[in-house]
Amino acid sequence: MSDQAASTDVTPTAEPSTAQLTGLENQSSAVLTERYSKSLLGVFGTPQRVLVRGAGCHVWDADGNQYLDLLGGIAVNTLGHGNPLLTSVITSQLATLGHVSNFFTSPSQIALAEKLLELSEAPAGSKVFFANSGTEANEAALKLTRRNAGTEQTPRTKVIALEHAFHGRTLGALSLTYKEKYRAPFAPLPQNVTWIPAGDIQALRDAVDESVSAVFIEPIQGEAGVLQLSAEYLQAAREITTRTGALLVFDEVQTGMGRTGQFFASAPVIPDVMTLAKGLGGGFPIGAMIVFGEANTSRLTPGDHGTTFGGNPVACAAALAVIHTIEKENLLAHVRETGAWLRNELEGIDGVGAVRGAGLLNAFELTGASAPRLVSAALDAGFIINATDEHTIRLAPPLVITREQLASFIQALPALLAAA
Repeated sequence: MSDQAASTDVTPTAEPSTAQLTGLENQSSAVLTERYSKSLLGVFGTPQRVLVRGAGCHVWDADGNQYLDLLGGIAVNTLGHGNPLLTSVITSQLATLGHVSNFFTSPSQIALAEKLLELSEAPAGSKVFFANSGTEANEAALKLTRRNAGTEQTPRTKVIALEHAFHGRTLGALSLTYKEKYRAPFAPLPQNVTWIPAGDIQALRDAVDESVSAVFIEPIQGEAGVLQLSAEYLQAAREITTRTGALLVFDEVQTGMGRTGQFFASAPVIPDVMTLAKGLGGGFPIGAMIVFGEANTSRLTPGDHGTTFGGNPVACAAALAVIHTIEKENLLAHVRETGAWLRNELEGIDGVGAVRGAGLLNAFELTGASAPRLVSAALDAGFIINATDEHTIRLAPPLVITREQLASFIQALPALLAAA
């Protein structure tokens, strides 16, 4: 039967809504949370809320309560929720071509790769690999660096990572992650990783020699409480790895795509490999590994790595919409100015200790209150924030958040600290 003949046999019907498809509309948060506990693996614990809708920088739960989203899906929702352009582009691409295997490519995949190479000022011969998440991008980077194996006489068997680093939870990426409680239950992991103090140039010099295949660095250690490495440290890492022949990998999964007020927090230092995810798709899953220079892109050849969904047309179209909006609306300047204002306001609040960050990736320490209790109090008051440890709060709101919206949190914070 031809496509034309088949199409005449279909009677148009009203399309069901998402709520109708789930069969869970008009149910309370309590009921939905109970159903969650019976049907989903409990690796995330009990959900703090059941969210059903978002618009701009706000979300609503199943009971109708509104929240200002100051976490942005952990630095993911670059343009907030329900952005019209992002929604339109995703819908249009999905209606045109939703998925092809990687036996094929698509215009959106090619255009996004070219745009990332342009934004990162990659030299000739640089290329991009697309994945679905930050962990997957780091897995790809780790595999690539294994190809920097040295010689039989001088093998490169070591990888250097930084204390307090977080690179993901799959087995390869987990081997780079510093926190023992994440790694210990899944040992044995690859045993060739050495952690050194973050930001200590002399420790880096001492650790990196001709036995090291790669050095992995987050320009800002987000999961560790937004610990920023200096420009001098990043430049020293570039010089040390170049001299010794080790590969330099910048993990910009959380810091990339405008989060710090520039597209990449490590700029202008150019590594051998950079990984991206989170904010790249504005909420649509996508990860990327940018490989700099022909000497590095030649390390992986056909069949060495792969992915079914990575670089699919819809994800790439979403990322192109995010980049277009950042550029068109001059969001990088907005992020720098708004972030500086936020840090200044936080520093003037009693009960707030050290404040640190760049752009709209920020953290503040508490001098008396409990961070997890502050998260709970803030949620009850209509604010979504995150505790990275017992005394540190992380804020990573959508890049489109306004000063007025942030001011509502600043005004509420003294009372929240008292409650915590």
